[in-house]
Amino acid sequence: MTSTPDFPPKLTPHDPRVLSKTTTINGKKYHYLFSAPPPPTGGDDASQPRGTVLLIHGWPDLSFGWRYQVPFLVSLGLRVIVPDLPGFGRSDSPAELTAYSLKSVTHDLLELVESEVPGGRQQIEKEGGILVGGHDWGGAVAWRFALWFPDLTRAVFSVCTPFWGPSVGEFVPLKQKVETVLPNFRYQLQLSGPEFEAEVKGEEKIRQFLSGIYGAQGPNGERMFTSEKGCLFETLPLMGKSPLLDEQEMDYYVKEVAGNDGGSMRGGLNWYRTSQVNYEEERELLKQLEKRGKNVNGEKIVEPPALFVLATRDKQLPPAMSKGMERFFEKKLMRREVEAGHWALWEQPVKVNQAIAEFLDGVLAKGDAKL
Repeated sequence: MTSTPDFPPKLTPHDPRVLSKTTTINGKKYHYLFSAPPPPTGGDDASQPRGTVLLIHGWPDLSFGWRYQVPFLVSLGLRVIVPDLPGFGRSDSPAELTAYSLKSVTHDLLELVESEVPGGRQQIEKEGGILVGGHDWGGAVAWRFALWFPDLTRAVFSVCTPFWGPSVGEFVPLKQKVETVLPNFRYQLQLSGPEFEAEVKGEEKIRQFLSGIYGAQGPNGERMFTSEKGCLFETLPLMGKSPLLDEQEMDYYVKEVAGNDGGSMRGGLNWYRTSQVNYEEERELLKQLEKRGKNVNGEKIVEPPALFVLATRDKQLPPAMSKGMERFFEKKLMRREVEAGHWALWEQPVKVNQAIAEFLDGVLAKGDAKL
């Protein structure tokens, strides 16, 4: 993305514009990036940040996945907090699957933000709540954050990941979902099993895999990953350079991913092993929704203002998945589209940032007078 006055340069690895920090929440170490507008001079309260943004990445990604968005959001006068999720980067990779559940992580992230924002929850409430954004698994976390904590969510947005509500029926295993309603999730059967974890480990294999998942091809156009089969291990050595990351960025990703769990990607893969844990824990969420007078079958259960940015060429989260999702939202859902695949944050950063800015413009205008 070309730098302009409206779009500051993207973050670089170890960028001085962000602080790299760690904290322990509920026994888990979280690494996160933090950035904010320059502190006010002379104690002018009007110069305080206009709000707090929590950005949540997906798989296989890091907090650095929001490198195009962080400086832009800071330029809008916002403080920005971007964690490495459990199993990724410099955050812990616990053994127990409950550490990766949507309930566990949303509650952890609320505590993380409260610990970072001066004044904690009182300041967050003064701001009208947290502006929560996500991509891929991070989108699922962002949507659930808005369900668990509607009064502490000022607004919510998701890039690529549509909303789906908590299941109200019996538990349906992933394999059955793939065979019936979600064939585009067939790759998750591989990721949730032992094969990928055993095969893709160490810096060399991880570099090959990340190159392929981030758009690289072999010399004859070979692909490394498909929605139908997952990783095609035989093509890993054929992968060239990713068109989406420069050499410095790829080196950073390889070191961060391989360094998380002794060269294993186990932690991140655990997100694909949580379907039953999430189902069981969300019985409590359904009860909370009922207490708030919500229809547990899904009508208007998302209360905060919401934006969904659809990527037209996303094969893992295809446009058809978002059909009819407007019914879940109490306020009118803002929808925008970008011509991109799954890595829309990097493929179309200007258009993604423009969509986020358009959405936040209305949200922030309503809140600025209160700060």
